[in-house]
Amino acid sequence: MELMMRKASRSAASLLICRGFATKSHNLAREKRRFPHVPTIDFSAIREANDVIRLFRETVAMCPQPSFLVYNKLLSLLAKMKKHTVALSMFDEMRQWSVPVNEYTMNIIIGCCCHLNRIDFGFSVLGYFLKRDCNPNATTFNTLLKGLFLVGNVKKAETFFQKVLTLKLCEPDDIMFLTVIDGLCKAGKSLTSLDLLERTTYKPNVYSYNAVIDGLCKDGLVDDALHLLSEMPDKGVQPDVVTYNSIIHGLCSCSRWNEVKYLLLVEMLHHKVPLNVVTFTTLMDVHCKDGKIREAESILELMVKMNVFPNIITYNAMIEGYCRSGNVDEAWCLFQDIPRIGLKHTIVSYNTMIHGFFGSSRFVDGWKLFKDLEAQHMRPNLCTYNILLDGLCLNRQFDEAFSFMRMMEDKGVNPNMVTFGTLIHGLCKVGKLDIARNLVNQLPSKGLRPNVQIYTTLIGSLFKEGLDEEAKGLLFEMEKNGSAPNAVTYNIIVESLLKRNKVYDAIPFMEEMYKRGFLAHSANVSMLLNVIRGEGKDGNLLDVIKRVLL
Repeated sequence: MELMMRKASRSAASLLICRGFATKSHNLAREKRRFPHVPTIDFSAIREANDVIRLFRETVAMCPQPSFLVYNKLLSLLAKMKKHTVALSMFDEMRQWSVPVNEYTMNIIIGCCCHLNRIDFGFSVLGYFLKRDCNPNATTFNTLLKGLFLVGNVKKAETFFQKVLTLKLCEPDDIMFLTVIDGLCKAGKSLTSLDLLERTTYKPNVYSYNAVIDGLCKDGLVDDALHLLSEMPDKGVQPDVVTYNSIIHGLCSCSRWNEVKYLLLVEMLHHKVPLNVVTFTTLMDVHCKDGKIREAESILELMVKMNVFPNIITYNAMIEGYCRSGNVDEAWCLFQDIPRIGLKHTIVSYNTMIHGFFGSSRFVDGWKLFKDLEAQHMRPNLCTYNILLDGLCLNRQFDEAFSFMRMMEDKGVNPNMVTFGTLIHGLCKVGKLDIARNLVNQLPSKGLRPNVQIYTTLIGSLFKEGLDEEAKGLLFEMEKNGSAPNAVTYNIIVESLLKRNKVYDAIPFMEEMYKRGFLAHSANVSMLLNVIRGEGKDGNLLDVIKRVLL
């Protein structure tokens, strides 16, 4: 068993390709071992991958050999355990022993390849089975389509789907159609999925409509989503609570409250669609993020009255709302109440509460809660570490912050742009610009590229400290690296120069803002109006300022 596990640690998928799927001839009929009766195969004793491997060893030694159903069951168990590499290694041995396989075997192995992000191996497996007269079915193509979307190859997924339809390789089913639509929406191509939904000859079900509507709302195309919602009954598809929840979330994000009320009080009631925990949690979450904590409390009370029981996501939203509004003590009370009402804290609960403590400068309480998190044997995620790092920066503990980031890496947690951005922002805030600049220079070695926010933070700090030439050089570097400065970048530059009374130095940046269609922030507008009053005789300056303001 140990030998097989060591084999599995190599890329079994690579092994399949390198061998070109050449089958070794092993004639099980020549085995001398004989059994008077076929032994019973007991799957109930399987608890882990080693148990599957043990049973596989026993099975290949049986005579006569059991059917492919037994081997498919073993492969399926490994796939469900997410031991995809082990499954591929087992399949390789099956081929060597000429174990019978069928279309179901093919689908399991292709699925394993896709879960390992090796869609290329998945197509090679398809070719291997086609040569052995195993015909792919809708499940096969669904799995390959999912694999393509999983690795982000959206264009190839679209092409492959069209090929399946054009060549009539199989009859598309609900799952295939939903796979394509969901993949397109998650890739930010909700309009493409909408076009597919509207022009297909296949009748989509409510799940396909829900996927498109959710994608449109997440892409900010709420009006398109509302139009599609209005068409559903005419197409013979009735919206369900999932449909309305997506629309409500989209409308809430745009603060279109009157339309939300119409959906809740008119449409949902008319169609007898009951509000569920997601509906209420969505409404509460948006109110909390808008600082309307009392309205969120009222929604929670209504929710309980309607016998819809809040879940941990609901309470996490309330905790965040209290923290955002500065009511950290109320957030802490609610956090402590959660176990008493029969719910368990999630990592989101801890992250939200720790962030709330740090935001109120209660650093000791935040770190104490982190210790409690560890005591509960809950695994911190990258977000947890970023929050803790932010706490160290807020408390100006930069030596500890760098040590903490090294500890993260030692634990196998790779810092992301948020991690470095937090540290760079903290360093710039206290004037440690050389250290911040060195940190930016190190990003490529970490496989990261500075984004607009990081460049903007550092450039603004350099201008603020009077290091104009270095700031201009960094601005040029920013453009060169493909991170175009945005309105925030230019406004911070102009603000820094105006505060130093460098009005004429700010003119080129104001002109560039005007060319790029960016607007000046209100604070900059006020400063520029003061300049007009004091420097009214300078026609050139006046013209530039008028263009920026008007």
